[in-house]
Amino acid sequence: MAPPTNAFRAVSRVAWHRSTPNYRRPFVAITRGRLVEEETLPHYDPEQFYPVNIGDVLNGKYEVTGKLGFGAYSTSWLCRDIQRHKFAVLKASTSLREFPVATHREFKVYEHLASIESDHPGQSLIRELWDTFEVTSTAGQHQCLMLQPMHMTLLEMMERNPRPFDMPLLKMTLQRVLLALDFLHTEADVIHLDLKTDNLMLSLEEDAMLSDFMDKEIRQPSPRKKVDESRTIHQSSKFRQPSAGEGFGLPILCDFGEARIGQIQETGPFVQPHIYRAPEIIFEMAWGSAVDIWNLGALLIASQIWDLFEGYHLFGDIFSSNGKHDPFKHLALMVALLGPPPGDFVRRSETTEQCFDRDGAWIACNEAAVPSTTLEDLEIRLSGSEKEKFLGFVRSMLKWLPEERKTAAQLLDDPWLLF
Repeated sequence: MAPPTNAFRAVSRVAWHRSTPNYRRPFVAITRGRLVEEETLPHYDPEQFYPVNIGDVLNGKYEVTGKLGFGAYSTSWLCRDIQRHKFAVLKASTSLREFPVATHREFKVYEHLASIESDHPGQSLIRELWDTFEVTSTAGQHQCLMLQPMHMTLLEMMERNPRPFDMPLLKMTLQRVLLALDFLHTEADVIHLDLKTDNLMLSLEEDAMLSDFMDKEIRQPSPRKKVDESRTIHQSSKFRQPSAGEGFGLPILCDFGEARIGQIQETGPFVQPHIYRAPEIIFEMAWGSAVDIWNLGALLIASQIWDLFEGYHLFGDIFSSNGKHDPFKHLALMVALLGPPPGDFVRRSETTEQCFDRDGAWIACNEAAVPSTTLEDLEIRLSGSEKEKFLGFVRSMLKWLPEERKTAAQLLDDPWLLF
């Protein structure tokens, strides 16, 4: 992957598909009183989102053909590169003047990854960045990433097929994620920090799905809500199902918006999704790549294995009655599932004294009781030696001491994953 460019460019708007008589087809207008897509976000600020419209041409060559999705810090669009006659996905970031690092972090990580020459097989399991540029609005500058098109997220696939993963599919998914993590940790010194089902996407194996998406938008324009003269909120569309005989693709690791470069980090506790947060982060200790292994244990094992395999979150019941993360309930559940932490872990941070004595015994009984549950109780689909090997794999990732967790390379050689 060639290092992306980072040049400021203006945006031009042209009549979309002037070569076809369908470009003026009517669309369904959404009423102003209804909240649409990014408007439903709890802290939505319309000025922070760049007003992308279908038909825009960005950076002089990327024609916007349809909206794919949205998030708290970006919107995603399928674009046609009118110079190279190929498709790419635009990720247009919000403009956060108070927190510029948040919107530029992903570009910096991709720039760093592009500088690494490697033949590691995990490098090919990371979504590719093809180009980058900036656009401006009244709110300021917006980073735009042009990314490799992907089909759907693992979360979307799970929602379409609510049955848990079978064992061969589960192991294949884990092997690919571990290969990608091994490359990030050992050759790139990158910590992903946000492993979850919607950050794993399936590769797109049928190029015709891209042109079909564009053609459908021409024939049946997606609904949209005109907010004012300068802003329209478009409704997202999905790619069609693969043709007969074509598959859904293979998992690829995506989204580096929360990633960090460097082996040791000293930042505060507000990284990683709550239910996948490693204990050293909760206690504000220094942390490194082992937090990804915990995350994989609590997501790709607890969520990917338990969400995909068992059908629920391992660390789901860790919130108070008002929906806020309760660290005492979270840690009490860790004690129940993993046993008490060793004294060595407790003595690494003064904040641990709120929960444990110096030997690791739980003392926060007034805040949360340790549940009477175990990993063996929760795993109900397996039995005998298969269950024993599976839980051994899980426990090798969910260790209190980061240095005791298996690395991605070691997990790839685990007997359970190999057979």
